[in-house]
Amino acid sequence: MKAFVVDKYKKKGALRLADMPDPRMGADDVLVRIQATAVNLLDSKVRDGEFKLFLPYRPPFVLGHDLAGTVVSVGVNVRQFKAGDEVYARPRDHRAGTFAEFIAVDAADVALKPASLSMEQAASIPLVGLTAWQALVEVGKVKPGQKVFIQAGSGGVGTFAIQLAKHLGATVATTTSAANIDLVKSLGADVVIDYKTQDFEQVLSGYDLVLNSQDAKTLAKSLNVLKPGGKLISISGPPDVPFARSLGLSLFLRFVTRMLSRGVLKKAKSRGVEYSFLFMRAEGQQLAQIAKLIDSGVIRSVVDEVFPFAQTAEALAYVETGRAKGKVVVTFKS
Repeated sequence: MKAFVVDKYKKKGALRLADMPDPRMGADDVLVRIQATAVNLLDSKVRDGEFKLFLPYRPPFVLGHDLAGTVVSVGVNVRQFKAGDEVYARPRDHRAGTFAEFIAVDAADVALKPASLSMEQAASIPLVGLTAWQALVEVGKVKPGQKVFIQAGSGGVGTFAIQLAKHLGATVATTTSAANIDLVKSLGADVVIDYKTQDFEQVLSGYDLVLNSQDAKTLAKSLNVLKPGGKLISISGPPDVPFARSLGLSLFLRFVTRMLSRGVLKKAKSRGVEYSFLFMRAEGQQLAQIAKLIDSGVIRSVVDEVFPFAQTAEALAYVETGRAKGKVVVTFKS
């Protein structure tokens, strides 16, 4: 099969189109012909080796963490899917590789594609949808009437998280550039801050939850907009000990994560708020719930550009500019 592979960990390393062996299916897997995938900053970070201590891949390996496609065959233990089903998924860590024509995915990570979406639209959802769901529903437990601050509202996670937070009954604040104010308002943002001309720390206060996706300076400022008992959930680090435990990391790597998160945990404790790091996990049942919200019109996909498969490397380079509104998708249509 054709796939885009990483030959070695390298900053800004090139992707190479190559012939790779067809996937090997296990008893609990589904084999999917990929019809669309999406490109994420996570792909850049994996390619650059930023996570190789926690998520070691042996080059050459295939990048890619989102898919929409059609089931070709199923393993002997799989009952919930059959050949011909249209599905979408975020394959679990160590089994990523959606920049390819086919992939074998654990059936537990897969859900039926939202019927109202095209393959390209559906491919834009899994990673950002699961990230927002696990941050706001699972960890944050957002309730009606609460105030939620979602950073980078016009990005992939932001566009989804704003809609989900509104569905949960929250008042939503976000940051974006002036050019994207209308977009984030259309998604449900109540308070919109132009990050180029305004300081969110001076505008916001008394918030129940912050979803942080930015740098360390922004993380530190985010603590100050929370009310006592509030929660700061970061998807951009630093990693913490519960994260290290969830991956079964060694005592040494647990010590490393403890040191990395020590500063923010100390500041959070002094302000009477909670800090947690979220590294999204694959979860087909949550994708099934998300599909229901999409098909009922609660959440819509936001796709910036669609690239042909042959231009996957160019799609990744575009994502790295930080200018995309919503998601960047790759289609396998000829």
